[in-house]
Amino acid sequence: MANKSQYRTKQMTEILSYLQSKQGSHVTVHDIHEYFKQKNISVGTTTIYRHLDRMVAEGMVAKYVVDEKSSACFEYLGEGSHCHPTVCFHCKCEKCGKLIHLHCKELESVYMHLMSDHGFQVDAPRSVIYGICEDCRQSGGS
Repeated sequence: MANKSQYRTKQMTEILSYLQSKQGSHVTVHDIHEYFKQKNISVGTTTIYRHLDRMVAEGMVAKYVVDEKSSACFEYLGEGSHCHPTVCFHCKCEKCGKLIHLHCKELESVYMHLMSDHGFQVDAPRSVIYGICEDCRQSGGS
């Protein structure tokens, strides 16, 4: 069983390489599939899901499910990692659906304030702030 986590197929290596190139940002299964399609590399979505599930279980990749309407997002954390290195939050645009991954000292302060002053521990990676992104506001959104 311990050897199973070390076993890597060519497809898993390709997926891992893609995720490493996108470190610090979120990607969806659709993003990964489109990338390989553009490179003329045949990797099915079932294979992508299977390898992502394995990487999530091994702690190399974080999985974020924001709501029932959006696709899950994945973020490469690193080999041997078992948690996100810092507190992160998410903003979701109500117009285009873009998910913005935030590492923000001010929000971390709110997180700590809620814990220390109100005894409430926020599940930061699952916390989502809804609004309108800069791109949509500039293109005539509200």
